[in-house]
This record gives sequence, structure tokens and C-alpha cells, in this order.
Amino acid sequence: MTDLRPLAELTHTLVGEFDLLEFFQRLVAHAHESVGVAAAGLLLAGNGGTLTHVAASDEQARLLEVYQLQADEGPCLDCWRTGEPVRAPDLSLAADRWPRFAEEAARRGFAAAHALPVRLGGQLIGGLNLFSAKPDELAEDRFTLAQALADVAAIGLLQQRALRRRELIDEQLRSTINARLAVEQAKGVLAAAREIGVEDAAVLLRGYAARHDLQLGDLAARIVRRDPSLGDLAAQSSDVD
Repeated sequence: MTDLRPLAELTHTLVGEFDLLEFFQRLVAHAHESVGVAAAGLLLAGNGGTLTHVAASDEQARLLEVYQLQADEGPCLDCWRTGEPVRAPDLSLAADRWPRFAEEAARRGFAAAHALPVRLGGQLIGGLNLFSAKPDELAEDRFTLAQALADVAAIGLLQQRALRRRELIDEQLRSTINARLAVEQAKGVLAAAREIGVEDAAVLLRGYAARHDLQLGDLAARIVRRDPSLGDLAAQSSDVD
């Protein structure tokens, strides 16, 4: 029976304090341990659409991943180009397909390699690589678990995006609240300085902001701190420009 504990642990980390790089590192460690391979690595595409190494379970896997990118050949590159899983249960038989990669993999102690696609919202964004020290067919239950882990990598990216959106909303809300407080203070400053009512001060404030193409909150903050660049806005008559 497939051990689902790695998936449970990884998904649990998504609801706590979330570090995306640490999450990816845990994911490849789980792939190494629970799928039962010698090592695992994760390649993802950046904004330019170029694959980049982001995590590996050990140094040999990291170096092989980097070499794979430099040589522009290997199972993950084929997976990236086709969008389909790539299985190479015996790399000694893959010399014609990936001559440089197969040689480098053997030099680093790997005899088999498999790559599974990572998709985000139906879009291919990278691949999860599995490396074995001896020929390995990767039975279907292990393959299914590995693909599930690849899918969880995409979920991690979605969670990071959600957190960023939430942080942006929180920041925008704080900014709006601060701007509103500044506006109320600026209305008081204008009303006192010009000996007018608060409503008239509000009209003056909005009119000046509109005529000078200024954000209302920014203008209010400058009035409150008595920005000298505004001249004597808070002392002249309401027809000031």
C-alpha cells in the first residue's frame, strides 16, 4: 500500500508559516525517501520559460540536474518538451538518446532516471526527477506517488501566490486606512487655517488634488506634515491653485 504520510505532511506545511524553497526541499526529500529512489530533484520554469534547478535531495542529484540543463538533454528536458512522463529504467540503454547525460549520470552513480511533469492550472511549469542507483522500472504504485508529489509542488506555488495576493490586499487596505486618516487630518488643518467648515475644507482638498493630478491621500499627508512645496495652500482663499 502506498504510504500517504509524505503527502499529508507536505500539505500540512501549506497551512502554517510557509517558505516555498523549504517546501520544495522537503518535497524532493520525501520523493527520495517514500518513492524509494537514490535521489530526487525539481526543475521549474521561470518567467522566461527557461527551466531552472530549484531543489535536490543531495549534491550529486543537484549537479546532475545542472548538467542536464547545460547539456540540453535528459529525461526532464524531454518531459518539459512533450509534457509527458519520461521513464528511463536503464540508462545504459539510453546512450543513443542522451549520450552526455547518460554518461554523466553513470559517473555520479545513477543507473536509472524518471521525470514527471509539474503542471499549474493545466500549464506545464517543470518536472520532478527521480534517480536510482541501479536499473529501476519504478512500479506503478511508486510512479503514482511520485506524480502526486509533482502535483503537490504545483499546489505549493498556488499557495505562495495566494499568500502574496493576501499580503497585497492587506497592504492596500492599510494604505487606504492611512490615507483616509490623513484626509481627515488635512481637512481639520485646512478648516482651522482658513476659518472654513470641514465640508468646505473637503471640497478645497478634493479640488486641489484634481487640478494638480495628485492622489488625495498623498496630498493630505503633505498638508498634515506642512510640506513647503504646497506653498500657502492652508492659508489662502479657496480659489487657490
